[in-house]
Amino acid sequence: MNQLFSSFELKNLQLKNRIVMPPMCQYSVVNKDGIATDWHYHHYVSRAVGGAGLIIIEMTDVDPDGRITDHDLGIWSDEHIPQLARIVEAVHANGAKIGIQIAHAGRKAQDAAVPVAPSAIPFSSEFKTPKEMTTDEVEAMVEKFRLGVRRAVQAGVDVIELHGAHGYLIHQFHSPLTNRRTDRYGQDLSLFGQEVIRAAKGEMPEGMPLILRISAKEYVEGGYGLQESLAFSKAYKEAGVDMFHISSGGEGAIPSGMNPTEHAAYQVSLAREIKQALEVPVIAVGRLEEPALANAVIANDDADLVAVGRGMLRDPYWALHAADQLHVETSIPKPYARAFR
Repeated sequence: MNQLFSSFELKNLQLKNRIVMPPMCQYSVVNKDGIATDWHYHHYVSRAVGGAGLIIIEMTDVDPDGRITDHDLGIWSDEHIPQLARIVEAVHANGAKIGIQIAHAGRKAQDAAVPVAPSAIPFSSEFKTPKEMTTDEVEAMVEKFRLGVRRAVQAGVDVIELHGAHGYLIHQFHSPLTNRRTDRYGQDLSLFGQEVIRAAKGEMPEGMPLILRISAKEYVEGGYGLQESLAFSKAYKEAGVDMFHISSGGEGAIPSGMNPTEHAAYQVSLAREIKQALEVPVIAVGRLEEPALANAVIANDDADLVAVGRGMLRDPYWALHAADQLHVETSIPKPYARAFR
């Protein structure tokens, strides 16, 4: 039976355990240039020392105006590659595999003078009204994603994740709440995502998996549900996605009483449904920081990998402590071994 500390393999990606540190923005770029800093280096490398099997670098944007804030990471220039490569090399040296989340914030780009989006619909009254992209601009955006993936591959990552969740650009295209277009990108809401996926695959080595993070459900009036996300995920799988990272929400302010995030494992059922319906590996995420619970998600075959977000922000060595609690032998850095005897 698989469990949290069993190995996992997908194409050429081989993980020593099922524990993922998911992408979480650090808002720690200093000069607004999108270049990773020493903070990012220590942040990610410490989780490799701490025993995570896979670390996914935070939302890293394909355009300066595609960032949530000017303090986010970028990948729109070759100048971003060296510092990302430095992180990748150190994570590998400490026994973990590493990916990166490639993204564009669309209408949620707070510091852009004029954000862009599928349609000119602001996120809320506190956000700027975005410019609706022309068809040519949408095609050019696909190219920006392609070049971002090329740079990530040059930096040496083991896996690519595209951000199609939490109300960012790919999500905005496949949500009927935010895509009111009349061109082909409005007639097929998943078309933009499919084109980005195919562009990404064209830049990736044959054996490198492509992950897509999705919001499997929206918690706003008129938002899509699981059946709709199953449909667009099927299209994305056919376009080349190898694994889905299952989250939810992010598209608008959640009405009172509809926010599900107060209880543990609130998104696991969504991960299980997509895994079973599409026969595809999935990552579960969302309030899974209790080791016994994370282990049960794997043992019950609800998901293939478990992402622990806030738990790893609090504890860089979450994986080592989880192994200790679960009475599982795992590789412990030699300088720390005396603390686990």
